[in-house]
Amino acid sequence: MANVTTRDGVQIFYKDWGEGPPVVFSHGWPLNADAWDDQMKWVADNGFRGIAHDRRGHGRSDQPWNGYDFDHFADDLHDLLVALDLRDVTLVAHSMGGGELARYIGRHGTDRVARALLLSAIPPVMLKSDSNPEGTPQEVFDQLKAGIAAERSQFWLDTADAFFGANRPDSKATDGNKYAFWYMAMQESVKAGIDCVDAFSATDFTEDLKKFDVPTLVIHGDDDQIVPIGAAALKSSKIIPGAALKVYEGASHGLAMVPGDKERFHADLLEFLRG
Repeated sequence: MANVTTRDGVQIFYKDWGEGPPVVFSHGWPLNADAWDDQMKWVADNGFRGIAHDRRGHGRSDQPWNGYDFDHFADDLHDLLVALDLRDVTLVAHSMGGGELARYIGRHGTDRVARALLLSAIPPVMLKSDSNPEGTPQEVFDQLKAGIAAERSQFWLDTADAFFGANRPDSKATDGNKYAFWYMAMQESVKAGIDCVDAFSATDFTEDLKKFDVPTLVIHGDDDQIVPIGAAALKSSKIIPGAALKVYEGASHGLAMVPGDKERFHADLLEFLRG
């Protein structure tokens, strides 16, 4: 397996497919690089080099006890880009990966970055507060952590419905989507799963987003039950200088894996890469 070693000694697994301008994918919680397989093949088939890594504590990467915060995640991403000597990179990030992307630019700048795409991403901040009334209440995040600790296998099966909008009467989500979600989620360590909830719920990426100085596309479904669009994309697209916003009507949080929405995303991704 291909791995890079981070500055604090963690082994990070990555996939590297195709040849051409690099496109680096950051996955959401609780998934891993396999969530991007369709997109990795799509970009490789169209003349790009697709790279996707498993975040620490997820998939085939090491499972350290500590380091599940966005400074570490951003530094891990930086260490990957440096180890592979990647330049003029397009960063594509889903959900929690969007926080990783934002903090990467906030901490390391855009010297290696040509453009950025945020998909169903968590920035600017998820947690509801007086200054963020559109956010998600703390009780919801407490329930997530309790579900993982109590019986995570069933918890992940249950969570998959909302993740893909399979609980909607007109959903195109498949059983395969849900089984793939469960399989990847079960490869995440319990410690990482719980710590990541604290990280992605409370971290404020507003100042990171202000530092974006590359072309940025924000894509979000307006029926996202995991990261509601009102607290996320509708705000981020206004904070990021010059960002473009595309709203997918009726689309779920996991739209890049759901038939129909996936093909639309592929077309938008390729247009963005070529434009």
